[in-house]
This record gives sequence, C-alpha cells and structure tokens, in this order.
Amino acid sequence: MSDFAAPIDEASMKFGLLMESAQAHQRMAETHLERLRAHTEDLDDVVRGEIRRTLVEELAQLTAESCRAAGALRRMQRAADLRGLLWAAALAVVATAIPAAFMHWVLPSNGEIEILRDRRDRLQANLKRLEQMGARATWRHCGETARICIRIDKSAPAYGDKGDYFVVEGY
Repeated sequence: MSDFAAPIDEASMKFGLLMESAQAHQRMAETHLERLRAHTEDLDDVVRGEIRRTLVEELAQLTAESCRAAGALRRMQRAADLRGLLWAAALAVVATAIPAAFMHWVLPSNGEIEILRDRRDRLQANLKRLEQMGARATWRHCGETARICIRIDKSAPAYGDKGDYFVVEGY
C-alpha cells in the first residue's frame, strides 16, 4: 500500500469486496441473460421452423387424404353411372320383351299367316263359285210352316220340262 492512502477498515474492505462480487455476479447474470435471450430467439426460430414443418406435413397428409377421397368419390360416381346405365338397359329390354312376347303369343306366325292366306284364297274361290251357282239369292222362311223360299225374277221365262224352274232374281 502506499504511504498516502488511508487505512481501510475491515468492514469497508468486506463491503468493497462484496460490491465487487455483486458486480461480477451482475455481469455474469447479464451475460447469461444475453445468452438466454439469444438462445430464446434461436429457440423461437427452431419452434417456428418445427411448427412450419409439422404444418406442411399435416397439410400434405390432408391433401393426400383429400385426393384419395376425391378418387373414391369419382369411382363411386362411375359405379353409380354404370349401375344406372345397366338399370336403364334392363328396363329397356324388359319394356321391349314384354310387348314382343305378348305379340308373339297373340299374333299368328308367318307360317300361320300363310295357312290363313291359302284358306282365304280357297274360301274366296268357293264363294265365287257359290255366287255363280246362286248364293246371292235372298233366302227366307215363308208360310206358316216356315218353308225355305227365294225371290225369283218374274220377267224371266220358266224352264224345265214342266216349266217348274225359275230364274233366281239377280242372276
């Protein structure tokens, strides 16, 4: 120590040392606080990055799930469209088959039509022959005994050996 310095008492010395220690602790605390603040900022960046990464992963999973759901809905729509088409086709077949079966059952076949045409032609030929033979005559039941009689042409002459045949009216 120097000659000029006043002697420092022990309490002052302790107080000085205590103040110096407090200052050192305060500097150390400030340093730690500054490092803690920097670490907190770094931690904030890390947390934000982790949140972004997690959010991106979740959104990617949500997007993939949405795409799968949209694909499933498209497949369901195609299946429903196909089912509707099949129902429409089945309904058209049934709506066509029922009248066709009914017509097949009720209407005559081509062979039957040919048979009926032949029969009609034969009947027309017979009718023509009968008309030539007097089938156009007007037949009636006459008298109390309801005998069959026909109308005759009175202006035509009588025929036969005894003149008992007359011409039918219209011939």
